[in-house]
Amino acid sequence: MTASIELVDFDDVVARFDPVLGIEVHVELSTATKMFCGCPTGFGAEPNTQVCPVCLGLPGALPVVNRAAVESAIRIGLALNCSIAPWGRFARKNYFYPDMPKNFQTSQYDEPIAVDGFLDLTLDDGEVVRIGIERAHMEEDTGKSLHVGGADGRIHGADHSLLDYNRAGVPLIEIVTKMIPDTGARAPEVARAYVTALRDLISSLGVSDVRMDQGSMRADVNLSLSPAGSGTLGTRTETKNVNSLRSVERAVRHEMGRQAAVLDAGGEIVQETRHFDEATGHTRAGRRKETSEDYRYFPEPDLVPIAPSAEWIEELRGTLPELPWERRRRIQDEWGISDEEIRDLVNAGALDLVEATVAAGAPSQEARSWWVSYLAQQANTRSVELGELAITPGQVARVVELVGAGELTNKLARQVVDGVLDGEGDPDAVVAARGLKVVSDEGELIAAVDAALAAQPDVAEKIRGGKVQAAGAIVGAVMKATKGQADAKRVRELVVERVGA
Repeated sequence: MTASIELVDFDDVVARFDPVLGIEVHVELSTATKMFCGCPTGFGAEPNTQVCPVCLGLPGALPVVNRAAVESAIRIGLALNCSIAPWGRFARKNYFYPDMPKNFQTSQYDEPIAVDGFLDLTLDDGEVVRIGIERAHMEEDTGKSLHVGGADGRIHGADHSLLDYNRAGVPLIEIVTKMIPDTGARAPEVARAYVTALRDLISSLGVSDVRMDQGSMRADVNLSLSPAGSGTLGTRTETKNVNSLRSVERAVRHEMGRQAAVLDAGGEIVQETRHFDEATGHTRAGRRKETSEDYRYFPEPDLVPIAPSAEWIEELRGTLPELPWERRRRIQDEWGISDEEIRDLVNAGALDLVEATVAAGAPSQEARSWWVSYLAQQANTRSVELGELAITPGQVARVVELVGAGELTNKLARQVVDGVLDGEGDPDAVVAARGLKVVSDEGELIAAVDAALAAQPDVAEKIRGGKVQAAGAIVGAVMKATKGQADAKRVRELVVERVGA
């Protein structure tokens, strides 16, 4: 029934139901080695080349906790306003799946490292929503299955499966929200804003590259619907491993429409995991959702408890950087820009680049203009992210400096930037190689103006007669003759002077 069911219109859903969200985010830490062994954690290595007896779960192999991972977990907890547990243990989460070589996952169950925090979100209209954090706990990642022969890369219909255990044992932090009720029509927006804010926070801490496209940050979205105003909780589903910010929002919106359709048809929501299809924007059923009892948790006998001292916790608190929202507020005040302008910079992925360009000497307005207009267009044309363009903030600042000094026009400056992007060297080298410097020799400009006036005597007469706007034709001719390397404003001034208008 659910495969072909027609979704309920979103506005109808929020008129009749109250959505309740819960989001679990897994973050792979960027430690040099795995959680319980010395294997490297680099992404993209040849399959099964970063493994050892410990992460493969071979008999007799004993794990050792990665101190750097514990430090990262504590710093994440502190940044999320959590209480850090003075004592806790790891546990074995038992379940069978081929990408789990030990047939259990070493995790934290009833004694997580960080509990009871919060993260404040500012939505696009300025509304602040506080998201409660239930817990942040340490665990190890699983391996990766590759299903071969099926139409969509999943196990159904596949001929065979391949297993890569390189990722098995990579340190993970799982961050679990408390229930997020009362979001109504803004539920999809709140979900996306939360994952976005969390990604920015984790990135600022320097503990993960938070590359959702590579799986180093993944979101599981829990959603349930209850009749509007009833205060009762509906049965939830969990959409697993959503791997982009846009998909988080789409998954919530789709699941709201799907669950409402099931309920309207007299059906019952099944507590299950679901998978999000990027191509269709739909979710589809996975497996029935287990409860904690199904995992038969018990304390890990081969690891000592984690007992961070108060002194160590405070030492790590002192390493916390300026948090993203604090930084944005400071930058906004320093540059004198609006809430909308700072949001546009963040959404374009340009804030770090603009700030670095300003630090290299460019005025903030010019730096913003370059990155969010011309360079953003170039990134789109070249099908790369803005930060992947082959130009540095320092080089952009140098172009701005050359324009400010009158050595380049804006048009010439774009040609210089194109040259840098095409690998022709730094801005000064491109200017020299392409001969792009502004023609500033007054005698040369006067000669070019006189030649253009002589070639168009009728236009010269119009200018003398008071039709100064006709000077545009002469300016255009001079710009063509100088290959765009004259200052158009100065050329116009000379035109008026030479005809005596």
